[in-house]
Amino acid sequence: MPERYDLAVVGAGVVGLGHAAAAMQRGLKVVVIDRATAIVGSTVRNFGHIGTSAHVGEAREYAERARELWKRYAPRAGFWLREPGTLVVARNEDERAVLAEAGEGTLLSGEDVMHRSPVRGAVGGAFLAGDVQVDPREAAPALAGYLARRGVEFRWRTTALGVEPGALHTSRGEIAADAIVFAVNFDVDHLFPEIAEEHGIVRCGLDMMLADGLGLGTPVLTGSSMLRYSTFAGTDAAAALRARFAAEDPEVLARDVNQMYTERPDGTLLVGDTHHRDVTVAPFQDEAAFDLLGRLARELFGRGLRIRQRWQGVYASAPQDFLRAAPLDGVRVVSVTTGIGMTTGLGLAESVVTELFAPG
Repeated sequence: MPERYDLAVVGAGVVGLGHAAAAMQRGLKVVVIDRATAIVGSTVRNFGHIGTSAHVGEAREYAERARELWKRYAPRAGFWLREPGTLVVARNEDERAVLAEAGEGTLLSGEDVMHRSPVRGAVGGAFLAGDVQVDPREAAPALAGYLARRGVEFRWRTTALGVEPGALHTSRGEIAADAIVFAVNFDVDHLFPEIAEEHGIVRCGLDMMLADGLGLGTPVLTGSSMLRYSTFAGTDAAAALRARFAAEDPEVLARDVNQMYTERPDGTLLVGDTHHRDVTVAPFQDEAAFDLLGRLARELFGRGLRIRQRWQGVYASAPQDFLRAAPLDGVRVVSVTTGIGMTTGLGLAESVVTELFAPG
């Protein structure tokens, strides 16, 4: 008979680790499987920005809980975390109007913004004090190591082949578990194509870069960020902002740019990002996308960037922010479907584990 677990998790990204951590905190016996040999997906290819203030509704709820969990695990797992807040830069009056209507954080003058960050041409901005930051390349691997030391079992190079209540079938044999969670990001359609189609899940490919740092003390969002995050995108003023981009810089909308910057603890600068959605994301990246990101950075900072790395990220995308499906008793399929996994994933996972293991 196979060894029995309280919870089996498929996927060792941030959402999968969040489930394992929440179950471990309850004293449950947990196993995590992943087809890779290490954490190499969306969880290490992002900004490391835990941006609670940019979201509303369910996303805000999960983000606020995730922020507390990141702060809990950082000293225990030994990874870098800081609480710098976020600086949202307005370089046009329509952007300042969005910030004023949103009413989030502390509104700033253009002079205040440029005093806080080496940006050019700011007419205003907002400081969001509640946001935190981790190094995406360090945090999740360190959290996995911490969970392993606390008794969570990891089985790498192991693929999920099928599931039934109480049994997960893998490429290395069967795992018996009272509850099974699939946290496989965009690969929901591999085992659950009907769920993927029902919820409109596709893949979102994005372009990002790593550059020499600029001395940013605070992560920076811009006008294009306002069109992506619900706190700002839900304002009436956002329509005028979108119309200006359409008239003056349509490539920003065509490539669905989030012009955003965070610096890692070694001082290097994460630069991004563009977005393209399809059922299958081609591996061939368009150099014009990187040219656009470089131009936008020069316009904002008044100087070019020295690029060290370029890469493609891929994450699940759907009309709704989150996927929570229950195809079988004791089985859950869970994804963050708007590219905010680092911000919300730990909070979402804790909610699912609470549902699965609620008393009675």
